[in-house]
Amino acid sequence: MKSVKHILARKGSNVIAVPAQTTVLNVLKLMSEKNIGSVVVTQNDEYLGLVTERDYARKIILMGKHSDETTVGEIMSNSFPHITPESSVDDCMVIMSERNIRYLPVFDKEQSLCGIVSINDLVYETIHSQKETIEQLHSYIQST
Repeated sequence: MKSVKHILARKGSNVIAVPAQTTVLNVLKLMSEKNIGSVVVTQNDEYLGLVTERDYARKIILMGKHSDETTVGEIMSNSFPHITPESSVDDCMVIMSERNIRYLPVFDKEQSLCGIVSINDLVYETIHSQKETIEQLHSYIQST
């Protein structure tokens, strides 16, 4: 069974992070530039949470706030479950489905952030794993 460490090995563990006092508008520009849907929020280089496109839609637009006056520290989400590189892809998919979330922060044994996995990462890994299984079954059938 594939684990989060396989995803991080494929995509890397680099994360885009901003200080909590960064304006939402600047983070939206960064997300657009990098073609990503979430950014890590830090304070003194320590993980505080994630700000996502969903946070923007629900906490800025619907609340009538202004992106250039609100900081990401004010709207970030920080109640994401912590997973580890050893967490299975299947367990992550269950967590995301049950909590209706699209991103999971990954923490090592020292509780340091070592990556972010998205629902897209999990779907890609699942499809890739299924293709490998199909190829192995084809090889096995042809060898008998």
